[in-house]
Amino acid sequence: MSETSPDLGAGGAEADPEAEIVAAVAAIKAGRLVVLPTDTVYGVAADAFSPSAVNALLAAKGRGRNMPVPVLIGAVHTLEGVVSGVSPAATALIEEFWPGGLSLVFRYPASLRWDLGDSAGSVMVRMPDHPIALEMLRRTGPLGVSSANRSGYPPATTVVQARQQLGSAVAVYVDGGQTPGPVPSTIVDVSQPSSPPRILRLGTISADEIRAVVPDVVG
Repeated sequence: MSETSPDLGAGGAEADPEAEIVAAVAAIKAGRLVVLPTDTVYGVAADAFSPSAVNALLAAKGRGRNMPVPVLIGAVHTLEGVVSGVSPAATALIEEFWPGGLSLVFRYPASLRWDLGDSAGSVMVRMPDHPIALEMLRRTGPLGVSSANRSGYPPATTVVQARQQLGSAVAVYVDGGQTPGPVPSTIVDVSQPSSPPRILRLGTISADEIRAVVPDVVG
């Protein structure tokens, strides 16, 4: 089921999954926030190309611009439009682990019109392995998505937990059931093609699994 704000309809046990996605996509296109399930934890999402929506996401979480918002995509080919280049190491990791629990840090072109926070020209991108998230992303394009919780509090693994923390700051809550969390994605920096990839955070994918694909990974 989905939970929505009053102006976007009333969710309930008999809600149509297609109707939930339609409502969530409409909210994103209107510059509002949506909570959706992923293959790790619930995420709070905004149009990645709407600075006001991204700022609303940061405000909802109580998070500063010094912690830029990651981006989720619904197809590998979308990378072509949002990053400066994909190294052979990055390609190998994508082929092995996407969709799934691997976030990759890339450089992005200065001409790209988005503002995800104080990112210093880099962006963290992931393709989640969750049917609801993927279907939404295919309809909206790239979304700025952070864990659906207030900064400093545990990430939500149910839509109820997300709503308790974010309340009316979110327009639409899409309920996909319990998510596998709370273990987050593994983060690997592939932003410097001339240098080996670097593990920034371990999560659902182990260092050994990463090293089996890119043996020279650091970390």
